[in-house]
Amino acid sequence: MVRRIYAEKQKGYDIEAQNLYRDIKENLHVSGLTAVRVINRYDIDGLDQETYDAAKYTIFSEPAIDRAYDEIVPVDAGSYSFAVEYLPGQYDQRADSAAQCIRLLNAEADVTVRFARLFVMVGNLSKEELDAIKDYCINPVDSHEAELEKPAKLQMDMIRPDDVMVVQGFTAMTPQELDAYHNEMGFAMSREDLRFVREHFAKEEKRNPSITELKVIDTYWSDHCRHTTFSTKIKSVDFEHGKYSEMIKASYEDYLKLREEVYGDREKDLSLMDLAVIGTKYLKKKGKLQDLDESDEINACSIKVKAEVDGKTEDWLVMFKNETHNHPTEIEPFGGAATCLGGAIRDPLSGRVYVYQAMRVTGSGDPRTKLEDTLSGKLPQRIITKRAAKGYSSYGNQIGLSTGQVAEIYDEGYVAKRMEVGAVIGAAPADHVYRENPEAGDLIVLIGGRTGRDGCGGATGSSKGHTEESILNCGAEVQKGILLLRETFKDCTEEKKRLF
Repeated sequence: MVRRIYAEKQKGYDIEAQNLYRDIKENLHVSGLTAVRVINRYDIDGLDQETYDAAKYTIFSEPAIDRAYDEIVPVDAGSYSFAVEYLPGQYDQRADSAAQCIRLLNAEADVTVRFARLFVMVGNLSKEELDAIKDYCINPVDSHEAELEKPAKLQMDMIRPDDVMVVQGFTAMTPQELDAYHNEMGFAMSREDLRFVREHFAKEEKRNPSITELKVIDTYWSDHCRHTTFSTKIKSVDFEHGKYSEMIKASYEDYLKLREEVYGDREKDLSLMDLAVIGTKYLKKKGKLQDLDESDEINACSIKVKAEVDGKTEDWLVMFKNETHNHPTEIEPFGGAATCLGGAIRDPLSGRVYVYQAMRVTGSGDPRTKLEDTLSGKLPQRIITKRAAKGYSSYGNQIGLSTGQVAEIYDEGYVAKRMEVGAVIGAAPADHVYRENPEAGDLIVLIGGRTGRDGCGGATGSSKGHTEESILNCGAEVQKGILLLRETFKDCTEEKKRLF
């Protein structure tokens, strides 16, 4: 049986509703709006009455500041209501946390929780105004309008491992058939890559692959994992005339000299990646990186230091890592900024060190820009800025990570593409870090939850070119490449074209 409960902050505590009311009045210019209510809606399946009664005012609401309603929430006549929930398969932290808390009350409870936020708009509003409010409150990348009626069941139909499809006839596909299959599946790898995979399975495996195997290969060959964009060969370099032209040109010439010293006669492609790492390679060749900690695991920049602990000198490892999530934060600010910090945290942790300090540097357009001046196909700058800050802080607070430096730069250059950078530092005693290489016969234990809406392709989006239709076809692929709004160019002013 599915139960439904609503929780709404009492007057004076309804800060979110008050802020949304002012936001809509200021940015959407909806004069007829007189009040806004924001109500948390939970649907719960598999919960007995006793546990439900205990959870009502301990998990779903707080009696001192919330009003809780069973099944139906009172709404004034003449007001308009709509609910917003995450897209199917998108991770919902609030729903998951509620389910875990219920299991603390009753370890035997096998519950499913679905969460939605109910917005109630009070006042005399036209259909156009209501549609504008919906567009303002719903980011179609991760959410959609939810049904107001209570569902009969909450469980989603899941694919079992035994039901995973084998791509019959894959190894016998002609080049034309392989190209058609490449288009159908929307692979990030190139057609040449897919032909290489076919040859491998035909000659080495002597079988057809499963769709999961192809998706995993596609993920590991994507730009997110291999950064192929940064390894693209640069054939010619020109310098535009400007204030810093000579300085940039001199730096580039220094880079070419360093290449000669590092590589000698060895051929090496000139690329953005080589530009980024040439300094470190030069220092290493000159023997000036004695404190660098090297291993087969490349997780983060790791150095060896001497640290005084309780009057004794110990060997420690210090790790640094940064992560950029520019486009993910551009299109899905909360999750993009949260996983920006999460990615930076992940690698030092996988290197077995404790992460204890962070830094955030971001670039945004003017968040005071009027909503009507937002570029076509873009979220408003104020929405990106505010939701990204909440996403970053949400992840950091859950981990317990302090951020000592937070800087946001406001400039029109960030209107077309936001900058979102998270960086962390971590450390651990050197003898706490144990390394061993895998060997044939080792067992692999996979621990984790169900695959979400992005499936196995969640990182492949960064290898694709994107248009405005990408939001429908691959919106769940968190890692995004450059968004090419080709369709909007014909209607753009020269100034807006320059921003792109």
